[in-house]
Amino acid sequence: MIKEKIAQAAGILDEEGIDLWLTFVRESEVNPDPVLDLIVGANCTWQSAFILTRCGDAVALVGSLDESRIRETGAYEVIGYKEGIGQALLEQLERFDPSTVAINFSENDVMSDGLSYGMYLTLMNYLEPTPWVDGIVSSEKIVAKLRGRKSPEEIRRIKKNIDLTEEIFERVTGFVKPGMTEKEVAAFVLEQVDAMGVETSWERDMCPSVFTGPDSAGAHAGPTDRKIEKGHVLNIDFGTRTEEYCSDMQRTWYFLQDGETDAPFEVKEPFETIRDSIALAAEKIRPGMEGREVDAITRDFITGRGYEEFPHATGHQVGRKTHDGAGLLCPEWERYGKLPYLGIEEGQVYTVEPRITIPGYGVATIEEIIVVRKDGGEFLSKPQRDIILI
Repeated sequence: MIKEKIAQAAGILDEEGIDLWLTFVRESEVNPDPVLDLIVGANCTWQSAFILTRCGDAVALVGSLDESRIRETGAYEVIGYKEGIGQALLEQLERFDPSTVAINFSENDVMSDGLSYGMYLTLMNYLEPTPWVDGIVSSEKIVAKLRGRKSPEEIRRIKKNIDLTEEIFERVTGFVKPGMTEKEVAAFVLEQVDAMGVETSWERDMCPSVFTGPDSAGAHAGPTDRKIEKGHVLNIDFGTRTEEYCSDMQRTWYFLQDGETDAPFEVKEPFETIRDSIALAAEKIRPGMEGREVDAITRDFITGRGYEEFPHATGHQVGRKTHDGAGLLCPEWERYGKLPYLGIEEGQVYTVEPRITIPGYGVATIEEIIVVRKDGGEFLSKPQRDIILI
């Protein structure tokens, strides 16, 4: 995967008209740059520079004791140094003589913002006497495309985690019942994760997020001692991680009250509105659209049915991380910066996850995963068509 992404990066650099991309790090185990997982797959100790060019060159400048570790990736021409990186870095820049040098800073995309301020100052100190300092640009366009354009192998790995997640959701349906606490349901999910020999998509004390009934803590909080009651809507936000990729999905259950054989209209109608808004977004999404346009499709559909708009983006990219890349299906709100205006590309993998609060019952929400194709969004997950009855 590292070699595949490095080769892909060369094409993106050429596409963007950028001569050289420089990732500059140190002690990356404790202060990692998000792109290292994508283009290196290993940590380094001392000041290290990973250079990729539009011509396909891949050079790693690392402290002498890190040489073997980086060489084992098989992806780089490795040059070790003993006393300091400065001279070796200038020699490589002179070798490639780039007009533009992309480095990892960004106001909009956290995945492109891995260069610490201290390392930026160090880098500028090395470059200040050279002409290359005038060609510094942000790497955010490179990183966004590199993370977003999923290869068939990347999609296979994501799909594997989707399948595992769906299997665990099915097991939850056979396990859960009124009287259980959110923590008990979460513990059951984690037992399944461990039995499968995989990991959770994010930290275990928050994954899964289990929230039941009205006035619950919600999806970005850990499970509590709150008990499931008849008449509650239960949601689980969860994903698995294996082969360095992950999933991120949500499902909704309803606990029948005595005498009920189906969920009441007050629960089914908002659930079906969410379901249909997701299907509409998948149908309408196309390469070349902006994220705000897809967000507006789901948002307008839901508000057009008389419901309040949901307080977050319609969806985010998924891959090596649950929030994987700059592209976002989001409204034009201050908190999202320039992300609403980024173009959607073929091969990007997105969640679609609107929600509606159901007074007195809980929250109607589904989180599906789609991959963008030329003619629309292809579901990688099996869409939840009906609320699950317990």
